[in-house]
Amino acid sequence: MFSSRSRWNCQSRYTGFALGPFLFFFIAALVIVPQSSSQANTTQGRSLFISLDGNDAWSGSLPGPNTQKTDGPLKTLTAARDKIRQLKSTETIAGPIHVQLRGGNYYLEQTFELAEQDAGTKASPVVYAAYGEENVRLIAGRQVGSFVPVTAPAILNRLKKDCRTSVLQTDLKAQGINDYGKTVSRGFGRPFAPAGLELFFQHKPMTLARWPNTGWVKIDKVPAGPDGGKFTYTESQPGTWQKSDQVWIHGFWTHDWADSYERIKSIDPATKTIETHPPHGIYGYSENHRYYVLNVLEELDAPGEWYLDGGSGMLYFWPPAPLTADGAIVSIVNTIISMKNCSYTTVQDMTLECSRGTAVEIHGGTGNSVKGCMIRNIGNAGVLLAGGTENGVESCDIFETGDGGIRIYGGDRQSLQPAANYARNNHIYNYSRWCFTYRPAIQIDGVGNQASHNRIHDGPHNAIQLGGNDHMIEYNEIHDVCTESDDVGAFYSGRSWVSRGTTLRYNFFHHIHSAEGQFRHGSRVVYLDDAASGFTVFGNIFYKAGSMCAVNVGGGRDNLIHNNIFVDCARGAWIDTRGLDWAKRFISDGGEWGMYDKLRSVKHDQPPYSVRYPKLASILNDEPAQPRGNELVNNLAVRTPILEMPSNWQHLLVNTGNWSTDADPGFVDIANNNFTLKEDSEVYTKIPQFKVIPFSQIGLYRDAYRKRLP
Repeated sequence: MFSSRSRWNCQSRYTGFALGPFLFFFIAALVIVPQSSSQANTTQGRSLFISLDGNDAWSGSLPGPNTQKTDGPLKTLTAARDKIRQLKSTETIAGPIHVQLRGGNYYLEQTFELAEQDAGTKASPVVYAAYGEENVRLIAGRQVGSFVPVTAPAILNRLKKDCRTSVLQTDLKAQGINDYGKTVSRGFGRPFAPAGLELFFQHKPMTLARWPNTGWVKIDKVPAGPDGGKFTYTESQPGTWQKSDQVWIHGFWTHDWADSYERIKSIDPATKTIETHPPHGIYGYSENHRYYVLNVLEELDAPGEWYLDGGSGMLYFWPPAPLTADGAIVSIVNTIISMKNCSYTTVQDMTLECSRGTAVEIHGGTGNSVKGCMIRNIGNAGVLLAGGTENGVESCDIFETGDGGIRIYGGDRQSLQPAANYARNNHIYNYSRWCFTYRPAIQIDGVGNQASHNRIHDGPHNAIQLGGNDHMIEYNEIHDVCTESDDVGAFYSGRSWVSRGTTLRYNFFHHIHSAEGQFRHGSRVVYLDDAASGFTVFGNIFYKAGSMCAVNVGGGRDNLIHNNIFVDCARGAWIDTRGLDWAKRFISDGGEWGMYDKLRSVKHDQPPYSVRYPKLASILNDEPAQPRGNELVNNLAVRTPILEMPSNWQHLLVNTGNWSTDADPGFVDIANNNFTLKEDSEVYTKIPQFKVIPFSQIGLYRDAYRKRLP
């Protein structure tokens, strides 16, 4: 189960229902005989097979080679795709087309691309899946071997004495690997970019040699001012590094909600000054803010660290365990699978790993899905759903990604036509290991999309980030997120009176706190930031969640906080009036939040907006900067102050039916995080209108694609 406020302009945060599961069954093997279009007939589905010992010249109709080795499975995905194109040109296929991959490691040299001509139909979907229970890995990388001890004096002299015998080297160029990607400045306010070449060992990402090995160091002084592109340090290590042209630094340079990577231009040991190449740190450099340095050969001093010399192609590695034949892999291909204007196509029951960019990209189309897959060790996000309708990610495990988990876009903001794209029953954790802020486990934008029954944990910043209208966020379990950042929400949206109609219901948020004592603004759980309006927060459970509060209404309007349970939280609801004081200039017409421009862009006082959201039509006649129309109704607060709001503005709030208590109100088993209320709970007496929260239904569940629960 289970701000400095100028940031919005720098960061492009925002640029249902699912198909039923496909029945997986085997069709009797059929030999494929090409026919002319005049001889076309109708068949009841097809099965094609792929195997590492297959041959693309064979028919693909057999799961293994025949005894004569004259026919059998295909060898590659592209051959199977092309075979389907051939079949569809000569036959009408009335049933599913199953492409079944036999077990093994498939190392891809390029992206597997599917286009409109590769689409299935609702009656005849195309499914690319593992054969039975066999383990299939699609690997967007290359095995590397031939590791030998370092012998070159010039390199040994740069390594620490007690590390020299532990570090090994391998020549990537000698193994035909010449493209190391391009490392660029990435992070808050900067566009997504594929990672450079990465090293993975025993299915885990290794650490680019860094200083310090864990944690951070702090900027000392900023002698040229915040925008001068340089700062000083107090430690001795940077002065010992021989080369700095390939060295990068990652930091929270001025605000603890905005991180970025910058390339070092020079290090001056005499003045202990580091200078960076433009664009320099986001918001400039500030004293006492944290950073670490990476890709430093001299700091390759711990098991699991590695370093790449981009000029020579030599990779240096301290393996944390004995090397095996297939133990070390470097990432090569940006995207593993790309679908463009494809429809009714499913990728199922496989492991997708080691891409530099996003593992699966689905652009447009309808009825496409990724189901039951393990997606790990990815340079950007796990899956991108860009537009289309009824496209989804279901019952997948997604972890060790560079920039978030699932990105969902779709639906028309002008007409409010929903897309019904979805993320359902996914386990997303250890995400955003490259960029620490605004790369959430699930990002949603557009109209009418859904995130349900997901379990999200161990992330540095947001779990779910949202823009747009009429989305549904339900039955998710979210915990141990917001661990590296400040002024953050596990769920986050903001800066729009227009992005209305989203419901958060029946979610379990627990154990969510920023690092204790480190940050000034702390963490919220549901963060309706900077005048976010028109959200419904109903039937959620908040337990030990939010170092500042469970629900923060940041000056917004028409937000309904009903029927929730707050247990051991700093505050239940915190409703502020920022639009009337420090944020007044940002909200006003022409202000940098663009609030009025967003109203005009959708013609808020005309259909469909004026019909779908009646309160929005007259907002400009109703003192829009005031937090009007919010409701705090029928909530239970246990050992939690239920409300913080300036007393002189509380008359704007509907505040009724809430009950606060310091005692257990009748949970089934609070000691074991079971917040189901007993039938005789006092809550139903104290709050007669309180609705039952289906706590046992929250979180992951078993299905055809998720056989086990973590």
